[in-house]
Amino acid sequence: MKTFNVPVIYRSPLISAIKQYRKQQDRMKKDFTPTLLDFGPIRIQLARHFGFCYGVENAIEIAFRTVEENEGKRIFLLSEMIHNPQVNNDLLSRGVQFLMDTSGKQLIPWESLHADDIVIIPAFGTTLEIEAKLEALGITPLQYNTTCPFVERVWNKAEQIAGKDYTVIVHGKPKHEETRATFSHSRQHTPTVVVKDMAETHRLAAYILGTVPAEQFYEEFKGQYSEGFDVTRHLQRVGVVNQTTMLASETQAIADYIRQAIQQRYQLADDQVSERFADTRDTLCYATNDNQTAVTGMLDAPADLAIVVGGYNSSNTSHLVELCEEKLPTYFISSEEKLLSASELLHWDFHHHQELHSRQFLPEKPENGPVTVLLTSGASCPDAIVESVIRKLLSFYGLEHKAEEAIANFS
Repeated sequence: MKTFNVPVIYRSPLISAIKQYRKQQDRMKKDFTPTLLDFGPIRIQLARHFGFCYGVENAIEIAFRTVEENEGKRIFLLSEMIHNPQVNNDLLSRGVQFLMDTSGKQLIPWESLHADDIVIIPAFGTTLEIEAKLEALGITPLQYNTTCPFVERVWNKAEQIAGKDYTVIVHGKPKHEETRATFSHSRQHTPTVVVKDMAETHRLAAYILGTVPAEQFYEEFKGQYSEGFDVTRHLQRVGVVNQTTMLASETQAIADYIRQAIQQRYQLADDQVSERFADTRDTLCYATNDNQTAVTGMLDAPADLAIVVGGYNSSNTSHLVELCEEKLPTYFISSEEKLLSASELLHWDFHHHQELHSRQFLPEKPENGPVTVLLTSGASCPDAIVESVIRKLLSFYGLEHKAEEAIANFS
């Protein structure tokens, strides 16, 4: 796989040594067990896969190169480059400005842009409507395009099944930049509707089965369907694609549920289902799959708690938190700065969108053996931050020097 020129500030000597060691031991990526870092009174089980993915590294390389090569020009990002505060703040510190926030709210008026301004499309991609807006301003919309190739693969899959007269159902968060972009590209080719979770899937299936009045659809799914969507016609032949960072098991469950509804509605034998349900296969990116599978492997290890590191508005990170929460106390932090002391930390409750202040997150159990922490991070989190979290945890036990020993052990 291609390697990228990512700023050294995001790299980590410790994490790089561990990842290289694991790669040499498991080149086919079949072993999803975590890496044990045994520091005596504290043990860290580090997930097999985590951190920057292909799409994130590609976006960072393009963005920072664009800044370096265009000194003196005004440079804008449509919205956050990726969902990581450190990376976005680094770009802001270099003079880059955001045109919109993550919800699509305008921060800088379109009218203030000039044809010689540079506009970078973030890793999530953008809508065809925004591309047209940029073009009308004299700005080539795709000249500085960091859209993740795996996001574009979803667009291609939607276009492919649209060509066979299937409606597209997008599993994603309706307000997420990537889902907005996918919805825009898909609806250009075929009727499209977005479902955010299994509860909405159940409701959509009810319209497929005809068990609820069709007219209710337009209010229930307001803002989530394409113009001219006819609920009585456009749910007869469907295919499911997804936002690339969703929970893999949920996407599969949604596709299975829609498939069953279609099969029941039209009384189809198993070998006839493809007539009305498109085989889209999985449209999650490889990193989302690897990171979620690695968390599943990590959770097999006995532990006291889990720490997940990443941007608070990162979809893929929140799903890693969701997996960990099913098994043990889990703390979602954005950086080592949230670890205030051995007994206090700040962490994000993504269910209620609030930061919590918790105490006694590390158990006191010297007589019962070491404290064991499961640790992973999202696909937009720099490895340097994960190393900083490890070092901060070690500092609570007076073991900062052990990080250097670990680097030597894995090198």
